[in-house]
Formats: sequence, structure tokens, C-alpha cells
Amino acid sequence: MGDMDLKSLRFFVEVAEARSVGKAALRLHMAQPPLSVQIRKLESRLGTVLFRRESDGMHLTDAGRALYTRAKEALALAEDGFAAARAVAAGQRGHLTIGYMFALGYAVLPRLVPQLRRSLPDVELQFVEMSAATYGALLWDFKVTVGLCMPPLIREGVEAVPLGRQPMLLAMPARSRLARQRKIAVEKLNGEALISLPVTNQSEGASFVTSLLARHSVTARTVHRVETVHSALALVLAGEGYAIVPACAAAGSPPGLVFRPLEGGESGLTVAACWRRVAENPLVPRFVAAAREALR
Repeated sequence: MGDMDLKSLRFFVEVAEARSVGKAALRLHMAQPPLSVQIRKLESRLGTVLFRRESDGMHLTDAGRALYTRAKEALALAEDGFAAARAVAAGQRGHLTIGYMFALGYAVLPRLVPQLRRSLPDVELQFVEMSAATYGALLWDFKVTVGLCMPPLIREGVEAVPLGRQPMLLAMPARSRLARQRKIAVEKLNGEALISLPVTNQSEGASFVTSLLARHSVTARTVHRVETVHSALALVLAGEGYAIVPACAAAGSPPGLVFRPLEGGESGLTVAACWRRVAENPLVPRFVAAAREALR
């Protein structure tokens, strides 16, 4: 039985449904003699007769009826498998594990998820939170298919497509003396306690703040280093200091905080879609298009 194949089953099913080798051959666009040979070979391999040849056509034997039912199931399953493979290759079906930085959650997911549901209705979506400490490993180890990274993961073998930028804001308690101002001059931070942005294996986040302060000859005291923007905001709310954060952090922030733009902070941090180049997935370009729309 090792040499049984789908073609043999298809030939058998066609003959069974047509009740004639000649009619089945016409449906299969082949000559009648080769089809008769295929049926005889199938019967020989099974060691049993599948058809009774009678004056009104070919009728299935008990063995033939048993095979017919399962052959139809096998052919249907195979066709479903072929269709699924074609749909996955075309980016219409499949599974997509999406990583996103904590800070982008409230600001991006409420727009991104409905966009993905519309553009990828038959794709199974899974979402994984990432932090500055974990996003490199999650992408590199294929635990996420594609990640929304801020800043982008800069590493050989990783594709990073910019989607937009997040301007930088100063987060402070609502009771802060600076909360009354509409825009904060960087010089106002001289000597102030500062809770640092998450540290990544790239320097864009840290260097942005460092260079911003340096351009204005400002020296601030770093009193805490945290892994997530949410942790920074909690410490700001606790009165531990100020934090320079991307604008997306304001979405879903706890009551009692205010955010003000910083002079010179408009250029902000890059948000990018990142994935391993060796894991080309036809769903990724469609995800990138949806994410770009959500980040407008």
C-alpha cells in the first residue's frame, strides 16, 4: 500500500461516480485504456475486486463502497490542504504573532487591531508585549513574527521598516510647577531629578535625551533607570522626578499626570516594523501596510 497515491484514488472515484470507464475517461480528459489499466492495478494492489461489471454499468462491490467513502474524504482533505497552502503563500491565511512595545499599546492597538481584522480576516492573530529588555530576543528567537519596535532593532539579519515617529513629551505630576506651562524649555530641567527612558541595545532612545540635554547645556540627575515607560510614569506619579517619554505614553496614562511638549523634542523616536529576514512571511507586508495606516 506504500505506493497508493491521490491520482489512483481520483481515478477510482471518477469511475465509481460515472459508473463507466469511458465516461470517467472523458471527465478526466484521458484515453479509456490507460484508465482501465489504472483501475486493474488498484484492484491488484488491494487484492480485491472493486467493481462488478454489469450490463447497465459498473457497480461498486462492498469493498469498493468502503474505499469510495474514505477516498472521497481523503481527496477532500488533500484539496483543503492544497487550498490552505495556497492561501498561506498568498498571505490570505495563516498565523501572525505580533510583538509591540508596552508604550505603544494604548496608542496603537485600538486602531491597528481593527485594521488587521479587516485586511486579514482569515489570519489568526496573537499579540505579545515586548519591553526594551526583551524585544531583541523575542524577534531573534522567532517568538514574534513581526514587532512594533521603538526604537528599531538594529542588528544584522533584521529588517526594520520605519512606520512613523513619536515626538517626546515631558511627563510630570499635575501638581508640578511646570504643569502650568504649555511648552517646556529644556533649560527648566537643569538640576532636576529625571527618570530615564528604557535602555535598549540601540542608543537612539538614550542618545536622543542625552543629546537634547547637551544641546541646551542642561545637567539633570538620573534617579531611576526603568525597563518600561509605564514604570517611569508610575515613578513620576509617585513624585520621584520627571520623565522624557514618547507621546504615545500619554494614551492610557493614569490620572494625576500631565504631558507637555519639549522644545527641540519634536523629531522624537522612530517606530518601525521589525522581523528576521530569514523568516520571509507573506503576511508581513500586509501587516506593515496596516500598521502604517494605524500610526498616521
